[in-house]
Amino acid sequence: MDKIITDEKKIDELLVRGVEDIIVKEELKAALMSGRQLRIKLGVDPTGGKIHIGRAVPLRKLREFQKLGHQVVFIVGDFTAQVGDASDKTEKRPMLTRAQIDENLKDYKSQISKILDISKTEFVYNNDWLSKLTFGELTTLAECFSVQQMLARRNFKDRYEAGKEISLREFLYPIMQGYDSVAVKADVEIGGNDQLFNLKAGRIIQEYYGMSKQSIMTFEMLDGTDGRKMSTSWGNIITIVDEPFDMFGKIMAVHDDLIIKYFMLTTDVSLEEIQNIEIELKNGANPKDIKMRLATELVTMYHTEKDAALAKNSWIETFSNKGVPETIEEIIGSEEKEIVELLLEKGIVASKAEWRRLVEGNAVSDEEGNLINDTKEKVRNVTLKIGKKRFAKIVVG
Repeated sequence: MDKIITDEKKIDELLVRGVEDIIVKEELKAALMSGRQLRIKLGVDPTGGKIHIGRAVPLRKLREFQKLGHQVVFIVGDFTAQVGDASDKTEKRPMLTRAQIDENLKDYKSQISKILDISKTEFVYNNDWLSKLTFGELTTLAECFSVQQMLARRNFKDRYEAGKEISLREFLYPIMQGYDSVAVKADVEIGGNDQLFNLKAGRIIQEYYGMSKQSIMTFEMLDGTDGRKMSTSWGNIITIVDEPFDMFGKIMAVHDDLIIKYFMLTTDVSLEEIQNIEIELKNGANPKDIKMRLATELVTMYHTEKDAALAKNSWIETFSNKGVPETIEEIIGSEEKEIVELLLEKGIVASKAEWRRLVEGNAVSDEEGNLINDTKEKVRNVTLKIGKKRFAKIVVG
């Protein structure tokens, strides 16, 4: 077991940076100061194949716990992903198939290893215990909650009042997430502020089983490139595996009023330095220059310093001099495939619907400035400009 670090300054920063709320803060600080190794739980449903920097916020907090010597328990929600978490949804969430989940899981560990020390991370899958719960056990657990409690949740309340369908399976999700805390004997569970009801469910179900109730730590939700909450289903994401130029460009497109929040939640820049950056902005510094620094920090973090420098130079060349970036990854495909299939595989466009909107809106052109008009165009040797800030070099191979 790693040595447990009880440095009060480090613990105080862990409890403050990017944190919105803690239940119960005094108890959690005392536990961290006690020298006892805690089990820190995060559950993630693999609803998409790529981890975005919003989802990386709790992963980065897990890394802080790891550095203090605590045991991180990463729960892959391969069972709960089939049910669907309705926490932030205004419509009934579709159930994922097992095949979709397996596809999304292919590269999960290697992505997470960009942030966490995998050798010190306990990886578990909640299908291992949730699939074995009997109907009798589930009905007993359901007794811990009321329909009134469920309908008091904002998203359920809004949908109920609007006459929108609410599935009974959606009511089961908090019970499943709460039972996860029992299964892994969690001392602490972390998550976004939209998860608060589910996180509290863990305390209720742990108490039902006679266990000590977990502490809860929640974070602000990171806004995406369009100003809404960052979400794979909305396509407004910056993933931790985006190519350097794409990552740099997406960060440069972030709203100016989110700069400080991004520094706070997504980088390792010190709190003191972030305060200085905030003062610079208030004193009239150009937000574009500050965002270039932010973009450089993130590309360096998930790629290399050299990649960040190349991405920065290419971005300046492209958007200051209206050129095509020097560094664009080649995407190789057969002539039988449609270009959109390659773009989807690389995450350059979020969906065929987005591609259709871009093409029909005259937002896709080749290196000569000629518009692409066919949404089903086949693969050929061409460099595409997609919208204002995306590029793709298609190569027949």
